[in-house]
Amino acid sequence: MPYSPEHREKTRARIVECARVLFNRHGYENVTINMVMEAAELTRGGFYNHFKSKEELFAAAVSNFLMGRGAAWRADAGIDPSKPTREAAAQMLCSYLSDKHLGDLDGQCPMIALPSDVGRSGPEVQAAYQLLLEAMVGLFESSLTGPKRKRRETALALAALSVGGMVLARTLPDSTLASAVRTAAHKQAVRMLES
Repeated sequence: MPYSPEHREKTRARIVECARVLFNRHGYENVTINMVMEAAELTRGGFYNHFKSKEELFAAAVSNFLMGRGAAWRADAGIDPSKPTREAAAQMLCSYLSDKHLGDLDGQCPMIALPSDVGRSGPEVQAAYQLLLEAMVGLFESSLTGPKRKRRETALALAALSVGGMVLARTLPDSTLASAVRTAAHKQAVRMLES
């Protein structure tokens, strides 16, 4: 008897989430299909019922973050994207640049965890990554007031400070310096948000 569409969808989602966590932990190159399927408690052969390639899975893992782990992260932080306010943007900055987010290797946003891997990937993965950035920029932009061009520019800068600050902090062995980078990025971002 064939599996139901719901079962297939749940299985695919489990594969994608396991892959996202493994990619965050080990990077794209160091994760194999066997590792992903073992983590999902499935056989390797089942992989090809859902994906044509590891790169297709990578794109799915990046794009699904927005409505999967990312949605849970926003809810935990008290951020409602349907109600964009300066307070929501400030809360996002605070939560994104937090110790908790930095320490959550498995749950980190792909923009922090995987930028180099995405940069070496194909167009489908890069488009998924861009979607994440556009969502962040959109939240910031809709939270601001003033002329459209200025809001867009400020939103792009806020996203760059958030992601860049976290990427640097994640790679630094000196935790004091890493904290200082995040604190400086947060302070500058808040100033921009308030101006």
